[in-house]
Amino acid sequence: MPATTQNSIWRSYRYPLTLIICIALGAVIGLILGESAAALKPFGDIFINLMFTIVVPLVFVNISSAVASIVDLKRLGKILGVMLAVFIITGIISATIMLVTVSFVPPAEGVSLELKAPEEVNTLNTADQFVKAFTVPDFQSLLSRSNMLALIVFSILFGLAVSLSGEKGRKVADGLQMLSDVMIKMIQLIMYYAPFGLGAYFANLVGVFGPELLGSYARAMAIYYPISLLYFLIAFTVYAYLAAGGTGPKTFWKNAIAPAVTSFATGSSVATIPVNLQAAEKIGVPKDIREIVIPIGATAHMDGSCLSAILKISFIFGIFQMPFHGIDTYLTAIMIAVLSGVVMSGVPGGGFIGEMLIVTMYGFPPEALPIIAMLGVLVDPPATMVNSTGDTVASMLVARWIDGKDWMKQKLTKQLGETI
Repeated sequence: MPATTQNSIWRSYRYPLTLIICIALGAVIGLILGESAAALKPFGDIFINLMFTIVVPLVFVNISSAVASIVDLKRLGKILGVMLAVFIITGIISATIMLVTVSFVPPAEGVSLELKAPEEVNTLNTADQFVKAFTVPDFQSLLSRSNMLALIVFSILFGLAVSLSGEKGRKVADGLQMLSDVMIKMIQLIMYYAPFGLGAYFANLVGVFGPELLGSYARAMAIYYPISLLYFLIAFTVYAYLAAGGTGPKTFWKNAIAPAVTSFATGSSVATIPVNLQAAEKIGVPKDIREIVIPIGATAHMDGSCLSAILKISFIFGIFQMPFHGIDTYLTAIMIAVLSGVVMSGVPGGGFIGEMLIVTMYGFPPEALPIIAMLGVLVDPPATMVNSTGDTVASMLVARWIDGKDWMKQKLTKQLGETI
């Protein structure tokens, strides 16, 4: 291979390859040191804290700026409508794939668990949870990643107010745009530390929690990890092709590695928002689309959670020796998976609420809750990777339906013209 070609490949993939190498080194160190690897956790926590610290102002500034710059409010409505459709359709697809899998390979076959029932299980109050998800009683509560959906709603309303203010709001819109540019530069500074921080964090995860992988949940995990990886590789490639034709998959995978490894190592879609925004920008997703879809997707687009919800349902059916078959059972499972993955994920404590939803809707006894809660913890890394990286490809699909099949070519042509 010519040296110039090698240099070109290295320039294109240098950063994601560096991340992967550091993650791999961290895993090896974790295996060698075992629980002693916990000493490296503070170095990983520094990176996680930096990402969590920047995410609230980043989401507010970017969403407000994106909405404020949309002169045609019909476009905003169209973006939100197409986005919701993409989230639900991909959620149904992922849930169906796992449903077919567990029908042939039951995850709880031969599993025998003895877990103590919790002393108390709170009743699911859907109305109260939705109120808490989309609103907060005090402004200061918005300044927390624990209330991301409420922050997103506030940011959209603020951006609308700026847009509707006409010429008076123009200076505010310009200020938001400048702040957005500054935040992107700040993300770039933080990401210089990412390889070291993620390597240290992953060393701790493998060293401390690695033995859990050999427990009684091994069969369920042996199903989930390969299926989630196949969905990650195959489904996202198909989605990228549908979004941008033949160039879509290549462009997507060139930029998707950094969000994937960041989300896998940190276990947080919210912490991956800055990296996802960078990836979507490099892919060519229009600014207004990426800055609306990706922050909302971090709390409401959960293909990985839909996969795990079906696994949990099948697992708990097997634990209690109940038959998991029939059209009604399957349709109910898909509905619960999409509800827990696409809707309840945005609710504070959404993962636990989704598991409560499974237990209460099927009428399982309270001791079912800790069983599937533990399973949720064990499958969380690949689930988060699918959830988070799926936001990037979802933004591509939204761009396809909003700006037409040539959206990527138009964007790249515009970028080329600006550089000349």
